[in-house]
Amino acid sequence: MYEKKHEQLATRRVFRRRMAGHGAVAAALMVLSLALGMAGYCWLGGLAPVDAFLNAAMLMGGMGPVDALHTDTAKIFAGLYALYCGLVLLVTTGILAAPVVHRMLHRFNVGGDQ
Repeated sequence: MYEKKHEQLATRRVFRRRMAGHGAVAAALMVLSLALGMAGYCWLGGLAPVDAFLNAAMLMGGMGPVDALHTDTAKIFAGLYALYCGLVLLVTTGILAAPVVHRMLHRFNVGGDQ
């Protein structure tokens, strides 16, 4: 997927295509995570789909839930979903940063010849 140390730096076109691919993977992860949160809020929290979307999106955005949950199961889900959203943020950042960091390291040829 990436060029090796002894290969030339990828062209801008290849780099843009690589960034688009990583962006698509990150977007898919975000959409899947949002759907998971909405399903949990609908099923366990008894919220309407629009309210479930609002709560899941607010948690993914780092703002916190909007509606109060009334069952222990729903509260445990919300807590676990909040932790999951924090991990998704870190993973998504890594997915989007990987091509940029690789390009910088490849450009400066960190590590020298071995």
